[in-house]
Amino acid sequence: MQQTDTPTKPEIKDSESGFKREIKLYDAIMIVTGGMIGSGIFIVTADIARTMVSPGYMLLVWVLSGFLTMVGAISYGELSSMFPNVGGQYVYLKEAYNKMVAFLYGWTLFLVIQTGVIAAVGVAFARFTGVIFPWFSENNILLSIAGFDFTSVQLLAIVSIVYLTYINSRGVKSGKLIQNIFGSTKLIALFGLILFGFLLGVNDTAIEANFSNFWGSTISTAGDELIPPMGWALFSAAGIAMVGALFSADSWNNIGFSGDEIVNPKRTIVLSMVIGSAIVMGLYLIINLVYLLVLPMNGDPNGATTMALGITHADNDRVATAVAEVIGGYPATVAIAILIMISTFGCNNGAILSGARVYYAIAKDGLFFEKLGHLNKNGVPAAALWLQCIWACLLCLTGTYGDLLDYVVFAVMLFYILTIVGVFVLRVRKPNLPRPYKAFGYPVLPAMYVILASAICVTLLIYKPTFTWPGFIIVGLGIPVFYFFGNRFKKSKN
Repeated sequence: MQQTDTPTKPEIKDSESGFKREIKLYDAIMIVTGGMIGSGIFIVTADIARTMVSPGYMLLVWVLSGFLTMVGAISYGELSSMFPNVGGQYVYLKEAYNKMVAFLYGWTLFLVIQTGVIAAVGVAFARFTGVIFPWFSENNILLSIAGFDFTSVQLLAIVSIVYLTYINSRGVKSGKLIQNIFGSTKLIALFGLILFGFLLGVNDTAIEANFSNFWGSTISTAGDELIPPMGWALFSAAGIAMVGALFSADSWNNIGFSGDEIVNPKRTIVLSMVIGSAIVMGLYLIINLVYLLVLPMNGDPNGATTMALGITHADNDRVATAVAEVIGGYPATVAIAILIMISTFGCNNGAILSGARVYYAIAKDGLFFEKLGHLNKNGVPAAALWLQCIWACLLCLTGTYGDLLDYVVFAVMLFYILTIVGVFVLRVRKPNLPRPYKAFGYPVLPAMYVILASAICVTLLIYKPTFTWPGFIIVGLGIPVFYFFGNRFKKSKN
């Protein structure tokens, strides 16, 4: 990051908007890392391995994903230093383009992205709780009406979302305390998993299978020779595989949503995004190396043991659980389940804390329900928090949140691209606007991000149209909402 002025002393007074400046650098880093580390790193490697076949190419996917994430963070850093206000990416898009583009982002965030993540992570928390308390199971149906089954997993997911919303409605200090406790605990636990993997899990079978021909063809545990894709097929496979890795690393930008609650935001937001992203992507790369040292990458779908199943066919894609079982049997499996419970609980707290600030910013612009643009006595947008809670709980009930997240992958990447293009737009349109930090490597690195991310989007359009066109539709639905209801919200505000 290129700094163009001397950092000021931390701001300790409350913001003019009424928000309380309670989030310091450590808190912000915990929000970034806690929001990024959910359940993805424990499961998506199986799908990436099936797509890439070669251990070298599998790790390359994580390296490229880490590169894109870091470039995104340092590019967003320039925007966050220019507009360190509540709403984050919504504000950046509004300043670079117009209110409609910004609204479409906020609309998609509320309809699927943030609430869908909250629902999916809440269910993941409940599922892994079931490892320790078997009563929480998707087979434990508490209520069945007209073909709709309400399970104990859905119950716990909803209870956890409601509880975290209540905690965050009591003030940002309560929310950040939860985030600090669970964020630091999960980082320590992940370091522990890595340490035990290196000390106790390394085995000759996995090393021989994965590292004897690191970039070439490999032999599965079933005895089949598997050849990695080549040429255009390799490029396409990498683009598809990177979706899982990128979304395991998503939410690094959420800290920007809370701009008015951050001490010295012009400095803290960019530092927390860069430091937090670097920590998480470094951990992800090392964890995947541990996976390769413990388990053969290409397994047998009919394998009778965890080693035979390998990474590609780990039970329910739970690679981390399989690694834990190999290292320490059932006690280690329980330990991993507890780690994932901590991880998902902390991840949801960060998502709940951050998302409501965007709906608040939209409402303040007269483009959403007026009540969402008010703070409660604790200085937080309680109405926005509870509306987010209600919709996320409904997504838990429908059971379609996983599909919704798949459908919106393309839309999320589109908004990332638009936002980073906004760095170029604002350099031209507002060259004299103060930039306390400038994007490192500009214009080369931001341009590389735009090109690579656009290539991934094109690949998804070609090879996964089922998941891209619905994303377009979800975004497109926001256009009539903006035009037909925007004026109504504005009038009610006035």
